[in-house]
Amino acid sequence: MNTKTLLIELGTEELPPKALRKLAVAFKDNMEANLKNADIAFSSIKWFATPRRLALKIFDLNAKQPDKIVEKKGPSVAVAFKDGVPTQVGLAWAKSNNISIEQAEKVATPKGEWLVYKSQVIGGNTTDLIPDMVASALANLPIPKLMHWGSSKILFVRPVHTLTMLFGDELINGTILGLESKRTILGHRFMGESSFEINSADEYPEILRTKGSVIADYEERKQIITDAITAEAQKIGGVADMDDDLIEEVTSLVEYPVLLTAKFEEKFLKVPAEALVHTMKSDQKYFPVYKDGKLLPNFIFISNIKSNNPEMVISGNERVVRPRLSDAEFFFNTDKKQTLESRFESLKNILFQKQLGTLADKSIIVSEIAAEIAKDINANVEYSKRAGLLSKCDLMTNMVMEFTDTQGIMGMHYARIDGEPEEIAIAMDEQYKPRFSGDNLPTSLVSCALSLAEKITTIVGIFGINMIPKGDKDPFGLRRASIGIIRIAIEKQLSFNINKYIEKAIALYGEKLTNKNTQKDVIEYIKARFKAYYQDLNVSLDSVQAVLANDTNDILDIDTRIKAVEEFKKLEEATALAAANKRVKNILSKQEKVDFSFNESLIQQDEEKNLWNAVKNIENEINSLTQNGEYTSALAKLAVLKSPLDLSLKK
Repeated sequence: MNTKTLLIELGTEELPPKALRKLAVAFKDNMEANLKNADIAFSSIKWFATPRRLALKIFDLNAKQPDKIVEKKGPSVAVAFKDGVPTQVGLAWAKSNNISIEQAEKVATPKGEWLVYKSQVIGGNTTDLIPDMVASALANLPIPKLMHWGSSKILFVRPVHTLTMLFGDELINGTILGLESKRTILGHRFMGESSFEINSADEYPEILRTKGSVIADYEERKQIITDAITAEAQKIGGVADMDDDLIEEVTSLVEYPVLLTAKFEEKFLKVPAEALVHTMKSDQKYFPVYKDGKLLPNFIFISNIKSNNPEMVISGNERVVRPRLSDAEFFFNTDKKQTLESRFESLKNILFQKQLGTLADKSIIVSEIAAEIAKDINANVEYSKRAGLLSKCDLMTNMVMEFTDTQGIMGMHYARIDGEPEEIAIAMDEQYKPRFSGDNLPTSLVSCALSLAEKITTIVGIFGINMIPKGDKDPFGLRRASIGIIRIAIEKQLSFNINKYIEKAIALYGEKLTNKNTQKDVIEYIKARFKAYYQDLNVSLDSVQAVLANDTNDILDIDTRIKAVEEFKKLEEATALAAANKRVKNILSKQEKVDFSFNESLIQQDEEKNLWNAVKNIENEINSLTQNGEYTSALAKLAVLKSPLDLSLKK
């Protein structure tokens, strides 16, 4: 069958950089699904994306759909005919298929004869089908907010300017988003040819690079940027801060990356590095450089143009960043004049939540619960309590008000300046950990106590006023907080009864809470997060559900039980024992009242006696193992019951 390369390119105004990859991949996935649904074969699809275009290149695409034999089943012969004469049912079915009833075949099945009509459907030309597929693929992109432009009622993520659909060297006619398909491609906004004609799909993306000064391949552009930054940082004598989110964003902001390096005054290095880095990365999209863990007075940035006078571009960026660094220096020096503790009074004027009170109110509750947790996990109780009181004080500093992402971090620095113990200072930062999936956990026990207290206080408070997360809406981050509690307990091997702290938080909130089922709701909510946690670890859902069916509120104990069940399931005897247990459970479920006390005098059969003796022989040992949390060994002991259990069930 004749195959060619298909090119689809949509030229736009600058697309949102943080969504560019997602839009491009979705465009590719949608188009791939459309082609498969239409049964049009191809070998592969490659997506391209720059700030001003989304494009697909589909290789070895068939020129037409295959012909098909379509079989339409009708009513049974007994229903379609009566005494050999077609009934209204039979005639109506035939009419709906544009045939006479005599043209239908009779096919014998185990349930009798049925009418069947087989027709050949000629496959359509690919070029006739592509425009609707492209329109559908674009219409189903994950765009949270659409926009329209000018007087047009057309909606898309950004205004569109060009549309090109080429099948080999053939231009596919069609109108999408108000644009007629043409051979015109837009180049770089400032370099190369602003627009040019493309003759064949096979010329893309090379023609865009040579004529338009645009590197359309997203992954290639990203690799160029990464390699250039790495090499430049080595020249400076350091290592660049290249977190993937920033690399992705910069890749999505440029069509032709050009690396440049600039400097800032060394006096700014007296300011905590996190504040400087925040303004460089978040506000300016610069890449800071470190040497031996210390920030250097250099930064790397990626320009979207190859300038004839790069020194002027560098100087311009240095002038832009200087006021921001000066602000950070001023805020830092001003903040140092006042201790964290002195800012606590200001928290009384800031609401945590209208019904729950101020940040000062919340800090007091966090402090009390942190102290309670500290007792149970052998952390310093005094430090944990004070860390709770100081935990939100940095929110009232100039630095955090200006650079909100530095909350916690600046609390740590200011606590050190105030002479607070190092464990308290570190806890200021680590109270928010883990901030996201895969993030590091708090390092010290004081930090763990504060982090757990912060999360429990928030969850209890929000559930206590019936603001339970629904669907994707979770403004207070309760899902993340719950997973954080689970991770800290399990991965830091901390054994505690979470129900105890939930009860304490409820008592401390007092009459502010209106949900009478707060305790039960919070426990169930946190336990429900176990499924997501273990799913990432490839633990089977049935093991998790089996353990959660038991009434235990020690997270570490739950983890130990789940791991024990997973190990038990690997034993050959596990399937038979589980089946027997299920059978017993089903029998008991049919009884109105069940007396679980055992009466040995009722045993009659030898098989029953053997089973009872086997149970007695391991009962004490299993009880001892379970009391010590050695669930894997306890379950393994149950394997000896398989043989006597099988014999008793056969009887």
